[in-house]
Amino acid sequence: MSAVDMATRFRTIAQFMRAMPVIVGTIACTLALFLPACQIPDVRFAETGPELPDAFPTAFPGANDAESSAQVSVEDFFGDPVLTELIQQALAHNQELKILGEEIRIAGNDVLARQGAYLPFVELKAGASLTKTPRFTPDGAVEEELEAVPGSIRRRPRLTREGEIEVEHEEVPGRHFPEPLPNFLVAAEFSWELDIWRQLRNAQDATSLRYLATNEGRKYVVTRLVAEVAESYYELLALDERLKVIEQTIALQQQSLEVAKAKKAAARGTELAVKRFQAEVQKNQSERMIVKQEIVKAENRINLLLGRFPQTIKRGRVNFLELNIDALSVGVSPDLLQNRPDIRRAELEVQSSGFDVKAARAEFLPKLRLTGGVGYEAYNTRFLLETPESLAWNIAGGLTAPLINRKAIEAEFMTANAKQLSAIYEYQRTVLNAFMEVANRVSMVQNFRKSIELKQQQLQSLEESVASASQLFQNAREEYSEVLFAQRDLLEARLVLIETKKEQLAAIVNAYQALGGGSIISGAGGLGSDHQETNG
Repeated sequence: MSAVDMATRFRTIAQFMRAMPVIVGTIACTLALFLPACQIPDVRFAETGPELPDAFPTAFPGANDAESSAQVSVEDFFGDPVLTELIQQALAHNQELKILGEEIRIAGNDVLARQGAYLPFVELKAGASLTKTPRFTPDGAVEEELEAVPGSIRRRPRLTREGEIEVEHEEVPGRHFPEPLPNFLVAAEFSWELDIWRQLRNAQDATSLRYLATNEGRKYVVTRLVAEVAESYYELLALDERLKVIEQTIALQQQSLEVAKAKKAAARGTELAVKRFQAEVQKNQSERMIVKQEIVKAENRINLLLGRFPQTIKRGRVNFLELNIDALSVGVSPDLLQNRPDIRRAELEVQSSGFDVKAARAEFLPKLRLTGGVGYEAYNTRFLLETPESLAWNIAGGLTAPLINRKAIEAEFMTANAKQLSAIYEYQRTVLNAFMEVANRVSMVQNFRKSIELKQQQLQSLEESVASASQLFQNAREEYSEVLFAQRDLLEARLVLIETKKEQLAAIVNAYQALGGGSIISGAGGLGSDHQETNG
């Protein structure tokens, strides 16, 4: 090694040693800036909720069976093709479901946006500009000085064949800058925030889970819509049965009215009996008009659920009082966690909020961002693609972290933590509410069934009493009031039986929905949904 090389190396080492304090000081200052920024507030944890019972009460029909009624399709559970067709039309045309479908698409687009957040952003850039530099500015002064020195000498270094550096001197004529000065640019620029703490990925995971939660929310609305259509359909059948009973009662009372008139004409009765029977007939005729209006309202309620204008609703040919639905099977209590869409949605919201907390935590940590660009720039389009003269590029990296006044970041972190706790408590409340719904509605089904059996026995006794009272009244062996009261009691008993049957069917429908049933519809392709799944 020559003495010149040794001297050069020693000078380099000496320069590095002189720069060491600056380097060490820079690193120390950087750590001093970033370490306080890495202090993160403590996370609050949720209280433990009530434990889910291992099984439903054994008093429930089908409790703790291997399979729940939630796994039975709508067609098989209701067994009514007319009702199934109405449900399919509701799933296809209901406006609320269509709105939820669009909300699912919006959530899917949010997932796609989050997926691109942790990838590099690249932009193509092209531009042209004209610049007129004022003379009384630094740039204007430099241009004026250069233009005022014609014949100046420029030194140009040149490497000879022997490897020596030779300096040439050449006279440069005075130059004039174009005014205005054009500039043309074609370039590609990029920026990339390195996801070193998984902040962006955690945010993307939270958005993906929220998308799935939105989808589960739509499934819950589907099960609720199925229950509403079925409940309104059975209410319509009950009103038809109520109208039929009132018309039968009017016909029966018309016969009693004619008997009262005949007895009065034969001087065996009074005007009072005639008026009382006539008033009773008029009262039930008025009630018949009210029931007809209730039928119109029930039909339009179904039409609204089906997303169509008012029209007559088709009914199945069934005997309402003998109508039976598929027997309920409650299954085991953990099935609720899998079968009910609202519970699955609440669970996904808990998971999503957990990723939100992780993303908010990363705001306290340093962020590394890279930026750069490459392209061509020249004052004349003839030179725009000259390489390397017109080639321009740059690259830069920056490390940033919050140091002072971090209140906004702390607030966001504590808000995310509070939302996580809220989601956990909402999940606990949803599970508790689901269990209570099943318990209440299954109990209602049993009690209404027993009540119907007793009311049917009561109805049979009242029908016999009306027949006896009418026979005695015709033979003038009983007062008209006994016939009147017997007919009233019979009508009331029939109407109460119809109402109880309607409540029993509604309880069965709601119990089916409470178990998570209503989402399996073969004829409608499952949920009647036309939205596309977005991969998270």
